[in-house]
Amino acid sequence: MTTRHDLILIVDFGSQVTQLIARRLRESGVYCEIHPFNQLDGDRLAALAPKGVILSGGPASVLDAGSPRAPEALWTLGVPVLGICYGQQTMVEQLGGKVAPHDVREFGRAYLNVGAKHPLFDGLAEVGASEQVWMSHGDSVAEIPEGFHIIATSPGAPFAAIADDARRFYAVQFHPEVHHTPNGRLILKNFTHNVCGLTGDWTMAAYRDEAIAKIRAQVGDKKVICGLSGGVDSSVAAVLIHEAIGDQLTCVFVDTGMMRLDEAEQVVTLFRDHYNIPLVAADESDLFLGELAGVTDPELKRKTIGRLFIDVFDKHAAEAGGADFLAQGTLYPDVIESVSFSGGPSVTIKSHHNVGGLPEHMKMQLVEPLRELFKDEVRALGRELGLPESFIGRHPFPGPGLAIRCPGEVTRAKLDTLRKADAIYLDQIRKHGLYDEIWQAFAVLLPVQTVGVMGDGRTYESVLALRAVTSVDGMTADYYPFPHEFLGETATRIIGEVKGVNRVVYDVTSKPPGTIEWE
Repeated sequence: MTTRHDLILIVDFGSQVTQLIARRLRESGVYCEIHPFNQLDGDRLAALAPKGVILSGGPASVLDAGSPRAPEALWTLGVPVLGICYGQQTMVEQLGGKVAPHDVREFGRAYLNVGAKHPLFDGLAEVGASEQVWMSHGDSVAEIPEGFHIIATSPGAPFAAIADDARRFYAVQFHPEVHHTPNGRLILKNFTHNVCGLTGDWTMAAYRDEAIAKIRAQVGDKKVICGLSGGVDSSVAAVLIHEAIGDQLTCVFVDTGMMRLDEAEQVVTLFRDHYNIPLVAADESDLFLGELAGVTDPELKRKTIGRLFIDVFDKHAAEAGGADFLAQGTLYPDVIESVSFSGGPSVTIKSHHNVGGLPEHMKMQLVEPLRELFKDEVRALGRELGLPESFIGRHPFPGPGLAIRCPGEVTRAKLDTLRKADAIYLDQIRKHGLYDEIWQAFAVLLPVQTVGVMGDGRTYESVLALRAVTSVDGMTADYYPFPHEFLGETATRIIGEVKGVNRVVYDVTSKPPGTIEWE
């Protein structure tokens, strides 16, 4: 039986930064879950049995008809509740106060005037002093409900922080979860530890032990097949499951021909030789590249690769003796998006080959030991399991591989050129000690040729684009500001060492408006 951790429930009203609330809580050792507001009722709240509740921000206005509300059963649950931004406003409206459009809208940096000493603000500015926060609101509280009092104000929000200590209801107009509220982590920790009384027992060592027990209970003596990509998520999932059930696990690694330089060999060596995990390594590059011949549409590329991957995986899984369970490296952000009240993203930006791509006829049950974890927590678990840092600290790599870094038709020759250039680029980043500062870095071989001069001759060869971004979770990103000397040195190496490239450019687009990958 696994341990039941004290739970903080985060009620999601659709904010783009709801996940940051969860990340901040996890950083202080508190287990939390995000649930959409419209999937919570009295029975569900009772089943979750949270020790405290946080109401997220959101894009709606509480003044609009049909705008989201917290479940009514929440107010009689008897646990502390903290409302953030929209969460404050719906708390006020539902408990008898008033919200109104405000003459002074606040977007960005603001300064609170701390008006009263309060446990929520322990360790922050003294009474009468100011505290920097991040605001993002047009409406604001005009009248607080009976029982509440003001603990902080700002120029655009006279009720920037309020409290009803008797009922343990608290609300702030600003966003403590974002980086731009310097003491936001402390405010959230004050709520979870000081107000809710939690101790912070969410650790990777504990999670490892509990996950192993859970896997054993789920699987019993049956077999598990794991699709191994060589990325962080599938690698950590495979090692964790192997620790739980040993040789009942078989990993299937499919080389699509679109891996990075020497990547297939590295994966096979680590899992077959170092961990001694039963591994089927299948070179299916001819199949994948054959099917992609003539395909130029990026979405069709992704879907073709996803379809082939499932077919090939099924074939090799059957040859390995089949299994009752399929292991996946599903992470918590995938779970959150799949149950969002808006039904996930309104438009398909890019299809992901391992999300929603499982065939309906698949009879295997899923084993997803990472589904409660964020990416940084997966890395921490990998370190707990003893995976080498060369795997744990790797930049994200897309499921379709280098195919989506070759705009236009994918050919073996283009992939070979791209592989060499990409390896040089990453080598340069490591040599300059920049790898861990960057979220993701890669090269893109453009379907463009330009005139160049090498020696005394004219060349007409390909353009290579370099991309490097900083990010927290990949949802937003900014380009990495390399010194010009680094870019010049790297371009010289690539052009000198990789045949077929005579021009190198650097992508300085943020996300949004661009995506991190080019396709």
